[in-house]
Amino acid sequence: MANVATTPTPFQTWLEDFRKQAAAEGISQATLDAALTGLQPLDTVLESDRRQPEFLDTFLDYLNKRVSDRRLELGKEALEQQAEQLAEVERRYGIPARYLAAFWGLETNYGSHLGDTPVIAAMATLAYDARRPEFFRRQLLDALRIIDRGEVGTADLIGSWAGAIGHMQFIPSTYLAYAVDGDGDGRIDLRNSFPDALHSAANYLKQAGWRVDEGWGMEVRLPEGFDLAQTGLDRQKPLNNWSLLGVRQPDGTPLPDSFQLASLILPQGFEGPAFLVTNNFRTILRWNRSVNYAIAVGHLADRLIGGAPLSTGLQVDNRRLSREQMETLQLHLAALGYDPGPADGVPGARTRAAIRAFQMAAGLPADGYPSVSLLERLQSTVLQQAQPTPGSTLPARAAGPA
Repeated sequence: MANVATTPTPFQTWLEDFRKQAAAEGISQATLDAALTGLQPLDTVLESDRRQPEFLDTFLDYLNKRVSDRRLELGKEALEQQAEQLAEVERRYGIPARYLAAFWGLETNYGSHLGDTPVIAAMATLAYDARRPEFFRRQLLDALRIIDRGEVGTADLIGSWAGAIGHMQFIPSTYLAYAVDGDGDGRIDLRNSFPDALHSAANYLKQAGWRVDEGWGMEVRLPEGFDLAQTGLDRQKPLNNWSLLGVRQPDGTPLPDSFQLASLILPQGFEGPAFLVTNNFRTILRWNRSVNYAIAVGHLADRLIGGAPLSTGLQVDNRRLSREQMETLQLHLAALGYDPGPADGVPGARTRAAIRAFQMAAGLPADGYPSVSLLERLQSTVLQQAQPTPGSTLPARAAGPA
């Protein structure tokens, strides 16, 4: 009986198309054969990508998990053990050792969690997937280019489930753009050579705009009745101007007498901790766009050299919103005529703008922060709207789509 050709699986069909694209973009046949032959999607990668936390961590929860006593202890040991290399990198690139140690600590807990997933398989799985295929398709091509350079073989390109590589967790495009040979052996290996990873991280931060003459920011105390319209990364003032507005250091002493520009941010609303952040904070955001992550890097760096723990805003309501509650909050905003975007459980810019508009209309401090207490206020308002009582009034709706 003649053999009947089997129909390729959808993934294999996709992989063949990708192989043609990669060859057309100059990836060698040897690399394609070594990296893609027999490749199969990884269910564990999709499970990790789909896994969403049941609750949205508050800023304080996020910070306390990442700047723990144990991480501080390990970080101080790392600063001591790697002092010579860190000093050399600081002299060459201008990035203080404590910041490099902080990135190292947050990314891989000082090299103890480098990941054990084959990067090519992870990137192929995510590129084949329908959620963010174009981004991961580009990353897969760049991972093949790394192999094509002959410095790291397919079997050695191991990282996180999302394809991040080495001590500082560089994705392939960042690897190609910023990774450097730190140990002088003529090749770049971010997983097995800590000098390569360290020099590469410093090179990235320098190229991203790190300013040698300034820090990342500082915790501050706000005066009573502070105008919350002054907050946000889109507004910058010299420290002297913030002083004139009544902003002080946590212990109540004046801010440094300086014309250095800074922005005021409130990661857990007006009742939580407040921070003045500099342009170096924006550089950290280029590494990871999470405000919470960027504060954690700066705060960990400070604590590693004896800085004080946070002291303001610690009594804020720290109840966490579940994703279901966040979706309900968004639905309530929409029901009241605001535009929070899709009810996806993610508090993005549109949701925060809608919250701020509701807060202004309701006479609340307009910090744009989604909280359990805000959800309770929205639920009460929606209920009043559905069952109005004589003489009751509702907050006027801010201008926006009906």
